[in-house]
Amino acid sequence: MPGLDLEQRLRSGLAELAVADLDDQQVAALLRYVDLLTRWNRSYNLTAVRDPSAMVTHHLLDSLAVLPWLTGRRLLDSGSGAGLPGVPLAVARPRMAVTLLDSVGKKIRFLNQVCRELGLANAEPVRGRLESYQPSSPFDAIISRAFASLAAFAAAARHLAGAASLLAMKGRYPERELRELPDWVRVQSVEELRVPGLQAERHLVIMSVNP
Repeated sequence: MPGLDLEQRLRSGLAELAVADLDDQQVAALLRYVDLLTRWNRSYNLTAVRDPSAMVTHHLLDSLAVLPWLTGRRLLDSGSGAGLPGVPLAVARPRMAVTLLDSVGKKIRFLNQVCRELGLANAEPVRGRLESYQPSSPFDAIISRAFASLAAFAAAARHLAGAASLLAMKGRYPERELRELPDWVRVQSVEELRVPGLQAERHLVIMSVNP
């Protein structure tokens, strides 16, 4: 999508993802998020992606590509960092309660500002680590875009999993990581994600924890 401005790029990508049902207010919120991320990134180093156009592709559209596999009312974004994928998902699904969990204070400060400026009443930044986090209510799904391995993600989330699905966003098909999973983890499926404008492999590993 070369040459398109940010809004055109985003709307074109949303149409390709078949999530073009987002209204003008939601599109504006996503673009405002890119603006905040661009400005805060100068001081806080929140993401290695610096170009706002690349942020639309690598961050917004990449995050929203998982929407077809997102169900339930409560989502935990573990290791949320700059709010990925949790912030775009909270914008796209306003009836879903999204907890943005990260252990780094400056990232939580940024996420608090994002939630205020975007009016994201359904998103809550929380400072903490996944392996020691004790929420007041269970989650329907726990998603991660940042964990080093599937096994590490499953181990850290095991005490929270219960009936929740574990959704791990990955690049190339993680064949070795899948082989290294412990026997108490069940892989439900590995979905290939097609992100408009992104010339790279993306996959979503959907797992559950055996009782």
